[in-house]
Amino acid sequence: MKGARLLLLAAVPVVATASVYLLAPEDSGAGGAGPDLSSAYRSQAAQDAEGAQGAKAWAERSEGANSAEDKAVIADLQPGLAAPAKKELAQQLVASAENSTLDWRSAYAYIEDIGDGQGYTAGIIGFCTGTNDLLTLVEGYTKAHPGNGLATYLPALRAVDGTDSHEGLDPGFTAAWKAEARVPAFQKAQDTARDRVYFDPAVRLAKLDGLGALGQFVYYDAMVFHGPGTDPTSFYGLRERALKKSDSPTEGGSEKAYLDTFLDIRRAAMKSRDADIDTTRVDTAQRRFLDEGNLDLSTPLEWRVYGETYRVP
Repeated sequence: MKGARLLLLAAVPVVATASVYLLAPEDSGAGGAGPDLSSAYRSQAAQDAEGAQGAKAWAERSEGANSAEDKAVIADLQPGLAAPAKKELAQQLVASAENSTLDWRSAYAYIEDIGDGQGYTAGIIGFCTGTNDLLTLVEGYTKAHPGNGLATYLPALRAVDGTDSHEGLDPGFTAAWKAEARVPAFQKAQDTARDRVYFDPAVRLAKLDGLGALGQFVYYDAMVFHGPGTDPTSFYGLRERALKKSDSPTEGGSEKAYLDTFLDIRRAAMKSRDADIDTTRVDTAQRRFLDEGNLDLSTPLEWRVYGETYRVP
């Protein structure tokens, strides 16, 4: 994911979930859109295509010799954030910070260049034309669904990968993305890519570190925001630094103390990239849940992001 996005797409119908009833955020500005945060609150996710490839290599190594052992350990644990209701809640929490809404499905058709040097940011998790994940998404989707409305842009997407260029994409790519986002198969493709690159690896590692649902979400949100890279300010780098500084529950440490350490390191990483960045997704959301001792991420929940209050009863 690449940015705190506030564009809500009026053309996309609101989908009410069965698991919770959603209350509208308080304190929103005219039209509920809030302030323009596209530059001040930009993410560091998958900073460039090289970082994305490094993360892929790391993930492949991590799925090697210990894969069977890890799977056996995870199989004996509670579902945690992977339980359907918790997973829905996780998407709502992320969407409150990324789109200023609890209706995360409204972002399938989102596409915008937010000026962060990574080209177009699009979809439910902020896939970017400059960071390989959007290209990978469209390649996989086209393989399964040849002749889709984005397939003709694949040569241009390959050419701009790793840059912020729009060459070969303008003026039609944004309209094509929005049109394709109405297709259920492309929505499913976005969900699958989100889970494969961001959600599943974050939850898996959190479980191996002995973390409950809150800790699993802390990892997931960091993976979304900072990206699955191995440098010090990307997710795998943040986790490595936290494990050096504090013992995880698996290593015999306190879950709260470890998460405190991880959130401290993550907040500092956010500030190191942009001193003026808003860190409320950590300070008045995740840290609030941690201070309340809500390690299971149990509802009801109330939190604030960018001055807006959200509640899931």
